[in-house]
Amino acid sequence: MAQKQVEASKGEAMTLNLTDLGSVGIMKVLETVTKQGSINISHLSRKTGLNHTGVDRHVRKLVELGLVEEKWYGSLRMIKPSFDSLAVVFKKGLGVRIVQS
Repeated sequence: MAQKQVEASKGEAMTLNLTDLGSVGIMKVLETVTKQGSINISHLSRKTGLNHTGVDRHVRKLVELGLVEEKWYGSLRMIKPSFDSLAVVFKKGLGVRIVQS
């Protein structure tokens, strides 16, 4: 399985395990954040239909992977994508690569 390589700069590839983005919940969160551009955690929970705890867990994972950024404004937590575009590439013998720009 491919090794995790986080914090690639824009335009560079990040190698992730399939399990990193393998749940429906994390994909819902990433898709919603991407569509909204910027969203607070409560609205993200409502839009995805996931409970707050699950959304929080997925957001923390996406932040760790460098795919989203979070910023606090007092008690308001805003989430936004850290990329303009994102491509998932499957290459035989190399595994899965996430390319962001």
